[in-house]
Amino acid sequence: MTEAIQFVDQSIRDGQQSLWGLRMRAGHMLPIAKEIDEAGFHVVDFTGSAMFEVMTRQFKENPWELLDLVREAMPNSDLRSGARPNAAMGTGFAMAPFSVVDLLCQTMVKHGVTSFWLYDCLYNMDQMERLARAISSVGGKVLPGLMYALSEYHTDEFFADKVRTIASWGVADAIYLEDASGVLTPDRAATLIPALIEASNGIPIEMHCHNTTGLASLNYLEGIKAGIRTIHTASRPLANGPSLPSTEVMLDNIKALGYTSTVDESRLERIAAYFERLAKQEGYELGVPAEYSVRPYEHQLPGGMLGTLKYQLATHGLSHRLQETLEETAIVRRELGYPVMATPISQLVGIQALLNITSGERYKQVPDDVIKYVLGWTGRPPGPIDPEVLDRILGSERGKELAKQQPPQPTIEELRKQHRPGISDEELLLRAVMQESTVDAMYASGPAVRDLTRQEHPVAALIRSLSAPGCSDHVHFEDADLSVELHR
Repeated sequence: MTEAIQFVDQSIRDGQQSLWGLRMRAGHMLPIAKEIDEAGFHVVDFTGSAMFEVMTRQFKENPWELLDLVREAMPNSDLRSGARPNAAMGTGFAMAPFSVVDLLCQTMVKHGVTSFWLYDCLYNMDQMERLARAISSVGGKVLPGLMYALSEYHTDEFFADKVRTIASWGVADAIYLEDASGVLTPDRAATLIPALIEASNGIPIEMHCHNTTGLASLNYLEGIKAGIRTIHTASRPLANGPSLPSTEVMLDNIKALGYTSTVDESRLERIAAYFERLAKQEGYELGVPAEYSVRPYEHQLPGGMLGTLKYQLATHGLSHRLQETLEETAIVRRELGYPVMATPISQLVGIQALLNITSGERYKQVPDDVIKYVLGWTGRPPGPIDPEVLDRILGSERGKELAKQQPPQPTIEELRKQHRPGISDEELLLRAVMQESTVDAMYASGPAVRDLTRQEHPVAALIRSLSAPGCSDHVHFEDADLSVELHR
């Protein structure tokens, strides 16, 4: 019997996050939701803390309403969210109390999110296990994540040991291997993935690889060869570059190797055509396959963070110092113990590198979040922190001040006392992690607009369809106001 490869669709989550900076609103998702829902994907990855923050702050749309609308529009889909063991929507680098993280995930389950991938760039396994059990206890599927990185510490055995720990918990439904920086190579995949599968004790492993260096599709094929049966892709307009491989190309690849899939190919072109029109309407970029470059292997910044860094430099008239900043990023990462470069650590390292460049003196300015990282508030990096850097940071007045503190862990009951009596869990969560004025403005804005697309003129749609491959070489169209003749 021919084996099937399962596809996790990342179009409306990591695809648009990597290429469009999470600017897709409810009215952008809902018009195409039915096609995605009926396309036969194993899972539709949909939301996470960053989306909650963007919806509330930037677009003034209620993220809980977005969950309900998408759940209603995708009744057949297993919807997924990302979750960090010590952070929640709107907290950015800051830590969120465990009570808030737990209530957030529980409330997401209530609104129809059925599975969660958990990630911690510093591999604080105790905290990840705590959250995994909390999610499992309310019926959510749990996928603890392996965040891939390159360093002398991130060996195959390092990652295999994490998998063995996850397997020992007895609550993981699958394990999630993510290469956020796109620095996994086929040669490394050929040794890493068999080691992970052997350590997993039968728990399935999913692959989520960004195509930053153009090698992600090859990595998927190595994974499939080793036994992986679930891969993450995005619709062609939202794939490639800093995003993931396209569903279209990977579907063709697996068919060429003799595998099958439940994905309905007839719907893929309609989904892609919609996102292409949406990108044109909103002025968003389309995914383009990247040329191979060795630079990502040095700084290991995810594509989204690299774009943010370029924007920040341009804003301050410092675009000419990009390469210098990337080189400094690699140095700062080494000095801070070789953490995995994914959210939020990649931002933390990148911002410190930028400050080192712009201030004229290294570590003259150190954000509180870097100090808390050095203090171990969120866990320990795999390698040692450079002693001189450690002394400089903790020897500062702010370093001494924060060293006397501990992350607060209020209960939900204590948080309720800080807000208006009788508010729902949904509103409490928003107000617990965001400014009151931001939440007030969101509620005042009213319901989300359900369709933000501008309809294509019927004549333009007809011309586009008649111009498609397979149509006649000669088409003449005429009405009272327009005469068009097309020759192929």
